[in-house]
Amino acid sequence: MGATKKTIIMLMLAGMLLTANAFGDESSSGEQGRRRQGPPPEAFTACEGKSAGDTAEFVSPHGDTVTGTCEERNGRLVLHPDNPPEGGGGGRRSQSEN
Repeated sequence: MGATKKTIIMLMLAGMLLTANAFGDESSSGEQGRRRQGPPPEAFTACEGKSAGDTAEFVSPHGDTVTGTCEERNGRLVLHPDNPPEGGGGGRRSQSEN
C-alpha cells in the first residue's frame, strides 16, 4: 500500500474518532475517569429553606453522611463540609459509618 493511501486511511480514522467523541455520551467520551468540579447537587438541596450559617447534612451517592454549614456561593446556599477530604468533594462520615 502506498504512502498516500496510508495517509488517507489514517486521516479517515482520526476523523471518525473525533466525530465519535464529539457526539458520544459522557461514558464514551472519557467523562467517567474525570472528577466532577464543584459541589454535588445534594449539597445545594441540603440547604434549601435554611440560612447561611445553619448546619445541614446529606447522604452522598456513596452512602456517606456529609455534615457541614450552609454558605452562600454565587447567590445560592450550599453545604460546606465540616471536614472536606484532601482533593475536594465529599465530607466527613458520620460516627455510625466510620
